[in-house]
Amino acid sequence: MIVQVSCSLGSETMEREILPVPKREICTECILKCQYCEISVPAMDIVDHLGVCGNRSEYCLICRKFFKVREAHGHIEGDFLDYEAETRFAVQYETTKCQTLAGRKCKGCTQRIVTCQYCEFPVPAIDLSEHQEVCRNRMEYCLLCSRNVGVCESHGHESIYDDGVLDDIAETRFWDLNWAEPGHQGTAGVFDVLDGTSFKVIVEDEEQVELSFTRPWDPSLQVDHSPLNIDKRFIMLRGSSGFYSYAIYEHSKEMPAFNLYETRIAFMLKIDKFHYMAVADNRQRFMPLPDDRLPGRGEQLAYKEAVLLVDPIEPEFKGEVDDKYQYSCENKDNRVHGWICFDPPVGFWQISPSNEFRTGGPTKQDLTSHVNPTTLAMFVSAHYGGEDLSLQFESGEPWKKVFGPVFIYLNSVSDGNEALSLWDNAKEQMEVEAQSWPYEFPNSEDFPGSDERGTLTGRLLVYDRYISEQPLPAIGAYVGLALPGETGSWQRESKGYQFWTTVDEKGYFGIKNVRTGDYNLYAWVPGFIGDYHCDVSITITSGCEVDLGNLVYEPPRDGPTLWEIGIPNRSAAEFYIPDPNPKYVNRLYLNHPDRFRQYGLWERYADLYPDGDLVYTVGESDFRKDWFFAHVNRKTGDGAYGATTWQIKFRLKNLYEGGTYNLRLALASANQSVLEVRVNDPRANPPHFSSGLIGKDNAIARHGIHGLYYLFNVDIPSAQLTQGDNTIFLTQTRNTSPFHGIMYDYIRLEAPPVYDS
Repeated sequence: MIVQVSCSLGSETMEREILPVPKREICTECILKCQYCEISVPAMDIVDHLGVCGNRSEYCLICRKFFKVREAHGHIEGDFLDYEAETRFAVQYETTKCQTLAGRKCKGCTQRIVTCQYCEFPVPAIDLSEHQEVCRNRMEYCLLCSRNVGVCESHGHESIYDDGVLDDIAETRFWDLNWAEPGHQGTAGVFDVLDGTSFKVIVEDEEQVELSFTRPWDPSLQVDHSPLNIDKRFIMLRGSSGFYSYAIYEHSKEMPAFNLYETRIAFMLKIDKFHYMAVADNRQRFMPLPDDRLPGRGEQLAYKEAVLLVDPIEPEFKGEVDDKYQYSCENKDNRVHGWICFDPPVGFWQISPSNEFRTGGPTKQDLTSHVNPTTLAMFVSAHYGGEDLSLQFESGEPWKKVFGPVFIYLNSVSDGNEALSLWDNAKEQMEVEAQSWPYEFPNSEDFPGSDERGTLTGRLLVYDRYISEQPLPAIGAYVGLALPGETGSWQRESKGYQFWTTVDEKGYFGIKNVRTGDYNLYAWVPGFIGDYHCDVSITITSGCEVDLGNLVYEPPRDGPTLWEIGIPNRSAAEFYIPDPNPKYVNRLYLNHPDRFRQYGLWERYADLYPDGDLVYTVGESDFRKDWFFAHVNRKTGDGAYGATTWQIKFRLKNLYEGGTYNLRLALASANQSVLEVRVNDPRANPPHFSSGLIGKDNAIARHGIHGLYYLFNVDIPSAQLTQGDNTIFLTQTRNTSPFHGIMYDYIRLEAPPVYDS
């Protein structure tokens, strides 16, 4: 059947044919090859595939006309042997031509030819959205690994499976990013694989090779490509068992506004070789196979990345939950992770020698390695922070940043029985790389060596007059340099570099190898609430040694502590973490310090409190046993949830009339939540305090035990309290999802300051 379509901006029309759908009687599991694109497809999908594929139109540079793919083999005559290359070039030529006509009149034409980001087939712009929604969810069968692969996850998949363990490494490793134009909702934008458009040898001698793959911004491709100049680098050194990679991103004055949500390097290894994953000494195990996550073998759970293995290929994994977020790690600890192959005994490791190029500070969490087998080098992400951690660029805003270098380390042993020792060797190599930072071998003016950097030293003390008469050393405090900002802004800062260290037993700290620039000093001290911020601009120059002397942090405090719940450490780990539902277990975390990494712990709240919400009585309750780690909703029916109200009951022996008490609420996490506080009246409207809508860190669902930190200081006039029994009501009001919730860090009630005596 022939239908007429017309250009939405012009008067021209063209024909499009709707193909008849072929019918077959054949085993649905049989693998057939598409007669048009020659991609291997299961028979159960071939009808739909042929219907779409055969109807595609491509542009011929020879005759300057569109032809249907199903007619391709008869269209071009002569010695045009590389037909696919010719037509793909033609499509690119025609798309560019359409977008660069005088005045760009066709930019919004709905019939212009654009390329699907998943299958790379040309599609009329009017059909692109619908096509990509279907295309990204397709499963295609890989003849090389004998499994179905999701199209949206299949970049570089087919070329990784040869006879060797790590063959065709260039196709199994790719830099990518996720971005969107301003105003985009959420953090799932356009997926952009950073393929270079030009290649250059930067260094080539007996000791080193450094290669550059660049992709300048092309305005004609701005629908698909982020507005950045990209320079990817790869380095190999003589005698080094691995390679280094880094990239230079630049947003220049002529570029439009956009949001950058994520950028990383992804490595996908050979499925039948790499089965053992290691992230830490106590976080390593044999892993399920990717096929185990597919429908039939796996059951997707309430949080989409989590899958219950109901019929895994290897039966020992039956009944376990696989979720990549169970292997997340804080930046400060995310230094080496990867995979071990036992035959031959080979290790593949991603080593990050520095955190200066990562975002969100030392405790920001991110992905490491997970089932596929996949290993990631994460540089920017919204994980455990949400949109607050995205890079938001204004039009014409100049910016440049170097991500990396990171080191991809390969090691081996001769005896397969010693394969697990490869982890210990990888940790040793990680220390070698960290001691070598900053590297001297990258050949880029954008990556300064040690002699082009500066040093900062000082001493941090903490003074709380209700704890000590004199300032005390801020033992264990995290001290860092980040771009100038507000108090606590470092945990959301993403555009600049950050340099962190910890304070010793006497309060001294030193930060070496700081890039030149202007910074503020930030700190937070375990055991004390709030953030320290030295808002004096600190300028670092090449070779400088800046000594700040003694710095004193005075944490928020009005009066003496009447009672407290928890430990001020920016985590909910000290509170009660229940055993997991036996249906949703990851056996690695049974009897493990990181109990919080089990799936579905939020659902246990209703099991523990079936008839009423949590009630905590000061002086009787123990927060380690009686304070649930997450303030979550209660399931009330199929897909329905109810808000929960927790109570803190306490007695005031004396009441200072006319004074103001202060309730300190430190939160370790919040996800689309509203926290309301009421005092002695659970029905008070309006509430005494409301946080407003806060947080998008998803830390509860992603087993993170903390996300972004919040501190609220709530003044309570003495008139709202009574001498004797009192109750504070804490309500998390958002209840449209099981994942709306709060994790508390620490709660304290202070008496009025005049109560000192």
